[in-house]
Amino acid sequence: MESNVKLEESWKARLAAEFTAPYMAQLKTFLVEEKQGGKQIFPKGADYFRALDLTPLEKVRVVILGQDPYHGDGQAHGLSFSVKPGVRTPPSLVNIYKELQSDLDIPPARHGCLETWARQGVLLLNSVLTVERGMAASHQGKGWERFTDAVIRAVNEQPHPVVFILWGSYAQKKAGFVDQAKHLVIRSPHPSPLSAHNGFFGSKPFSKANDFLISKGREPIDWALPADAGQT
Repeated sequence: MESNVKLEESWKARLAAEFTAPYMAQLKTFLVEEKQGGKQIFPKGADYFRALDLTPLEKVRVVILGQDPYHGDGQAHGLSFSVKPGVRTPPSLVNIYKELQSDLDIPPARHGCLETWARQGVLLLNSVLTVERGMAASHQGKGWERFTDAVIRAVNEQPHPVVFILWGSYAQKKAGFVDQAKHLVIRSPHPSPLSAHNGFFGSKPFSKANDFLISKGREPIDWALPADAGQT
């Protein structure tokens, strides 16, 4: 995968060893074979590393960790919880918007595109970066988890403090090694309609993140999204 990977330079330098590791070659072979077998893979190849491309390593201020890309047509574009402009806002993101309004009095956006957050330093990282169309979790255990563990380690080792927002047990386990003496780790149930009422609502992650950043001399995140998803 290293021969043709296109990736923001700070990440490419930090993750060079991952791209030359045997597991990454195996992952590339798997993806090629899936496509040759007629399977549709989301997101498109150019968006596999979209979260990293929009949020250079040294600019990361917040990490929001997801699990898998959306597996419906036209949804996934490489950012956790985010969908392309013009796509219906998924239920978990609807609940994220509800909590954002409750926390910071920011009304819900009429779209589900979170690129504005990413460009400010919010790393919207999924644990697994691809999925087969219509088959949730179909690419788990193929190597992506090892790669995204390396991404999280890279952020954890940065000299400046970062906020890790971990929704649900999967994210909390994956980022369990984060140095809490340096970084802020915010944990709550997942915003999914199945679990949001068990403690996600009322958890105030957005104001907590900004309060921490300000206390460490870092710029807070402007969590308000543009009215038009095309204004990112």
